[in-house]
This record gives sequence, C-alpha cells and structure tokens, in this order.
Amino acid sequence: KDIEYIQSYYYNKKEDTRFSSSVGKFVGFTEQGVKYAAAWNKDASLLSAMKARKEVYCLNNVQIDYNNML
Repeated sequence: KDIEYIQSYYYNKKEDTRFSSSVGKFVGFTEQGVKYAAAWNKDASLLSAMKARKEVYCLNNVQIDYNNML
C-alpha cells in the first residue's frame, strides 16, 4: 500500500516533469514541464500504462529486493 512508482524527467539538471502513481498523473515543475504534463495527462492510454508500471516494476520486485536487503 505504501509503494509508490515515480518517474521523473529532467532537463538541464532540473526536474521538468514527474509521474507519481500516488497522484495518478503527470505534474510539471517548469514552464515547459507544465505543458508536457498537460499534453500527457490528456492521453488516457499513456496514463494507464504509467499506472500499470507500479505493478510491473514495484509490486513484482518488492519481495525480492526486501529479501536481498536482509
């Protein structure tokens, strides 16, 4: 429940845009990033794919990673 998938996009060493599974959409942090986020948030198939990455990357590997740390 407390796992979150985050994918950040950077330009010139500054975070431009981020997708967070807990928010469920893209968020822009710069003027250009806000434009990207608005365009990407209109694409339902892209949002579905990004939301599915939480299960693909996080939920399938959390037990493996946890066991390796112990």
